[in-house]
Amino acid sequence: MSSPQPRSRILGTGSYAPARVVHNTDLEKIVDTSDSWISERTGIRRRHIAAEGELTSDLAAAAGRSALDAAGLSAADLDMIIVGTISGDTPMPSCAVYVQQKLGAQEIPAFDISAACAGFVYGLTIADQFIANGVARHVLVIGVELLSRILNWKDRTTCVLFGDGAGAVVLGPASGDGRGIISTRIFSDGTLANSLVIPGGGTAEPLTPEGIEQSRNKVHMVGQDIFKVAVKNLSSASLIALDTAGMAAGDLDWVVAHQANLRIISQVAARLSLPLERFVLNIEEYGNTSSASIPIALDEAVRDGRIKSGQNVLFCALGAGISWGASVIRM
Repeated sequence: MSSPQPRSRILGTGSYAPARVVHNTDLEKIVDTSDSWISERTGIRRRHIAAEGELTSDLAAAAGRSALDAAGLSAADLDMIIVGTISGDTPMPSCAVYVQQKLGAQEIPAFDISAACAGFVYGLTIADQFIANGVARHVLVIGVELLSRILNWKDRTTCVLFGDGAGAVVLGPASGDGRGIISTRIFSDGTLANSLVIPGGGTAEPLTPEGIEQSRNKVHMVGQDIFKVAVKNLSSASLIALDTAGMAAGDLDWVVAHQANLRIISQVAARLSLPLERFVLNIEEYGNTSSASIPIALDEAVRDGRIKSGQNVLFCALGAGISWGASVIRM
């Protein structure tokens, strides 16, 4: 099966991580955990935490500017801004409109995607459709999370996993040379919605003083549920996206998987029959930055020369919802 002709391509990448770095040994002082326990089970050693007064939209705008610079474009060239996040500045309006304001973009559509760790792949998929149908020419897709403010820092099962950061890409029309998004597929399974959830703060459970006291407005996760489906769903989505692209796993130069847990990534590599060396890994430095993890890793690998023009790259991610997906791109 021949590969379909790409409709959009990545013109530039960017990322931003807050300056403050929190090591596993720092967490030993506030929760019952240890550096060895965290690193052996997750692969995480450090994570970046936003400064006081630093907002989600600040992180996103910084990554967006970087991606625009790499693409040789300005905010005036944008036709749309899509932000994947579950930790926006405010519940309403979207984080994207604050990003629009900070970038100085025109009166273009700007909206959020709430797919948690899969938010960037969802955003990429949506942007590809708008470019394909001619409605938009340049779309800024950002994955950003400021999770440190929605974590229960007394819950060692969650607070050790996550970090803050943002990553971005600018998409534009494919140029006919085979480079671009070859295929992208997204999925959801609402039966596992309560396995990774912020239970309080919505219409199902309006916040009360008691709810805040019980951290119902913070991230709650049944880790075993997520781990069980993560490997299976990431692998299956990757294979579907590859098949749609007319490719096999062996045709890939790189895989940029969601940086949630090194064990999950290792098992996905085994199911795809790929060496772990073909995966871009930065979980040790950033932890799980949710929707930001793929674009941060992508930007680093592009800028340090690992990912080169013309190479085949697979993105795959799974997050709350549960939502997941995979994309095949020729850079």
